[in-house]
Amino acid sequence: MSRWKLALVIIAVLLLAVLGWRLWQGGPASPGGAPGMRGGGPDAPIPVTVVMAESADVPVYLNALGTVQALNTVTVNAQVAGQLKAIHFEEGEEIKEGALIAEIDPRTFQATLDQAVAKQKQDQAQLSASRSTLQRYEELIKQHFVSAQDLENQRQAVRQQEAMVAADAAAVANARTQLGYTRITAPITGVAGIRQIDAGNLIAASGAGIVTLTQVHPINVIFTLPQQDLEAVRRAGGGELPVTALDRSDSHALAEGVLKVVDNSIDPQTGTFRLKAEFANEDTRLWPGQFVNIRLETRVVRGGLVIPVQAVQRGPDSTYVYKLAEDDTVAVQPIQTGEDADGGRVVVTEGLAAGDRIVTEGQFRLKPGAKVLALAPGESAPAPAADAANAQAPNGMRRR
Repeated sequence: MSRWKLALVIIAVLLLAVLGWRLWQGGPASPGGAPGMRGGGPDAPIPVTVVMAESADVPVYLNALGTVQALNTVTVNAQVAGQLKAIHFEEGEEIKEGALIAEIDPRTFQATLDQAVAKQKQDQAQLSASRSTLQRYEELIKQHFVSAQDLENQRQAVRQQEAMVAADAAAVANARTQLGYTRITAPITGVAGIRQIDAGNLIAASGAGIVTLTQVHPINVIFTLPQQDLEAVRRAGGGELPVTALDRSDSHALAEGVLKVVDNSIDPQTGTFRLKAEFANEDTRLWPGQFVNIRLETRVVRGGLVIPVQAVQRGPDSTYVYKLAEDDTVAVQPIQTGEDADGGRVVVTEGLAAGDRIVTEGQFRLKPGAKVLALAPGESAPAPAADAANAQAPNGMRRR
């Protein structure tokens, strides 16, 4: 055997000797006893999180995805054609009802109104003269100075001129209305969108509009529910049920409102029906076109028994929970569940009573009759004694 091979063998023997000595000095590689076990061996209590079943008033909800919709949407159009003289709003601002939005050049319409007023005055003067003539004819006929035919002709002339004056009044009113249309005002209180036309352009009465106003105070949310929920909604009274709009993660409530409308038919293609809820939206957290999660409260279960939903286990034959006995051992307890409650809880209809202790975390290590260490939610298991002793040993040495 060559010298370098002999050196390798000697080094390997020395390494094995050192490793064996360290294992003999340090004991098992896993801290606290047998390999892979902590906390005093296989018979040590299993730490689990435990809560009590409690009685509470439980609101029953129906959940859906909804779309925010403006209460009213109006596209502001010109009602007369002309040159757009001025724009009096800012994009994105909230405009009050009746506020001036834009102006069209009024000169042509003012001239038309002046002509109508002049024509009305002319016809009124002619009517006044005809009435004076008719009055003289009525006096002269008594003296037989005019014929009955002349009197009747004069009466007809007065009637015609009265009709002309009435037509003139209508023409004046129409011209004044057309002139008023040159001042375009907001028909509702709403938020202005993006401007569709600039000042100086010619605008037509049938054009695309100047701006769109959307009313967001209050605001609507449209959502759908499956047809099997229709009876629950109708049994609850249909309208004015409490509705909550939540963000897409279901973690924050955006607004509180009420149910306003249940649609009068079910969509045969989707098997759903539509509903409309109204929200005051005073802080403008809802915006048209936004998607939100909707929670519709249909009723309240008084004195319902509730447990955290993570405590519920599902087996091949039934739904069950792990229930703690007085000696801190667990047993499988079959249960029947009902509606979901808020806060990640579920209503239990059979199998438990108020005050029963049940396991909510750590079930995967349990079996019937297992000894457990009951911990409150958020509480951590105490450190094993062996770990504490090793932590106190000097110079980083483990105790044998």
